[in-house]
Amino acid sequence: MNKTFKIYAVIFIVVMIILALFEVNKTESTDWRKNFKTDQKSPFGIFIFNHEVKDLFKNKLTKSDQTPYDYYNQNETKKAHNILIIEHEVDGESWNKVFDEVAKGSDAMLIVSDIPKEVSDSIGYYDSKISFEEENILKLTDKKYRNDFIRLDKFPSGRGFTFIRPGAEVLGKTVEKNNTDQANFIRVNYGKGHFYVHCEPLFITNYYLLKKGSTKYAQDVFSYLDDRETIWFDESNTVESHFFMRFILSNPALKYAWWLLLGGLLLFIFFNAKRKQRIVPVVEPLKNTSVDFVKSIGNLYLQEGDFHDMMAKKAQYFLNKVRMDLLIDTQNLDAEFAKKLHLKTGKPMETIDEAIVLIRKAQDPYAQVMKEDLSRMNKLLDEIIR
Repeated sequence: MNKTFKIYAVIFIVVMIILALFEVNKTESTDWRKNFKTDQKSPFGIFIFNHEVKDLFKNKLTKSDQTPYDYYNQNETKKAHNILIIEHEVDGESWNKVFDEVAKGSDAMLIVSDIPKEVSDSIGYYDSKISFEEENILKLTDKKYRNDFIRLDKFPSGRGFTFIRPGAEVLGKTVEKNNTDQANFIRVNYGKGHFYVHCEPLFITNYYLLKKGSTKYAQDVFSYLDDRETIWFDESNTVESHFFMRFILSNPALKYAWWLLLGGLLLFIFFNAKRKQRIVPVVEPLKNTSVDFVKSIGNLYLQEGDFHDMMAKKAQYFLNKVRMDLLIDTQNLDAEFAKKLHLKTGKPMETIDEAIVLIRKAQDPYAQVMKEDLSRMNKLLDEIIR
């Protein structure tokens, strides 16, 4: 282990200890974001509502992670039912499907802080910021619910309805000390069904449902829906990610440790890439002189002009290769030998017969051999066994 590596290791350990001390001594902060997610236990998540909603709707609730457009394309003959949408962005085609279902006798309850333009334009009302107070009270207008209310003391949206078409019924209001009451919950007839629109969704969040008496207000709001099947289009009811880093990245402490580890590795690679390396000596490979030797021997034979001796050596080399590789007896160069060589090499009999004639000529010490005979035999033997 060199000195540089030890220095990097010490720096890395010191940084890790400092971060660990910060992590141990840090104070837990509350997440006050209005996420309205069913799996979030933060103040403005709806984990508690999601846990209790089936009892609220007497086990007649179905949660769907599909868009209304996809859902109703697969369930075209569905009878009248309730539709529940809570802080969920819905596309235009899906709103058309919702309007069709309501027109046929279903009821749709929208609990949204920002009313979609498709809805407000179709059923005739507008919402806007009506209050900037830090605290207000939500009440229902029905006399039987006069004692049921909820006090919003943390980040109320302050939204309400500034215009409502004639014939719409105001079911709930926002009450403040210094302002007149403003409608925040209405019912609008549409075809054979109704739209229920509530523009303050905070009343179903964890923070307010845990407050004493607040659950009664929520029960009263949902009591306007008939006792029948309810479809809740829930955008947070989606398939959980299977990304292998999901657990680490979802935990703040593990996430910081992971990024720190990656940063340390990158620094280590960066600095070590610049370290000096010992010069590697160049070793010349040994030269292969076999080819030069063969060329020298070949030139010697050509200069001597002894073609007969060269044919004899070529024939001897060929017959030895036939014995070793093809396992054919070469003692008698007869018809039987020619047939076996033909079968094992697949070469034409004419080629083999001509080669045997030349081999016999090379083995005959008294035969007259020409340069053309050597060239022809060399070509035939190379063709038979490559």
